[in-house]
Amino acid sequence: MRFVVLAIVLGFPFADFLLTLRLARWTGVPLWVWLAGSGVAGMWVLANERDQFRMRTLAAFRGDQSLLRGLLDSGRRVLAGMLLILPGVLSDVLALLLLSLPINQRGALGPEPVPAGRSSYRRNSTTVDGDYRRMD
Repeated sequence: MRFVVLAIVLGFPFADFLLTLRLARWTGVPLWVWLAGSGVAGMWVLANERDQFRMRTLAAFRGDQSLLRGLLDSGRRVLAGMLLILPGVLSDVLALLLLSLPINQRGALGPEPVPAGRSSYRRNSTTVDGDYRRMD
């Protein structure tokens, strides 16, 4: 079983490169355009995710967002960025599939659990000054 997994891990980049080479020959686009384009896209995804991860972590510390939701989203995007950097069309298709999945997206895709101890009512940040006097 170990050798099967090893063969898959070592054979995937080779098969992916051969598929890219054939696709480049079939479309007439030079191979370096395919490889450089996906590499630049992968670096762009990773650079943007670094900033997004900081913002999601700070939002989780403030209590605005669940930490697990942010980690799952960031992990999915980092994996997609790494797959885009790998040379090959098959890894690019897998990365685009990961990026297009609507996992943890806020919207009308499904109900979201409400964190315990938090009310759904948001107060505005203005305070009202006043004096208190007890009357008996």
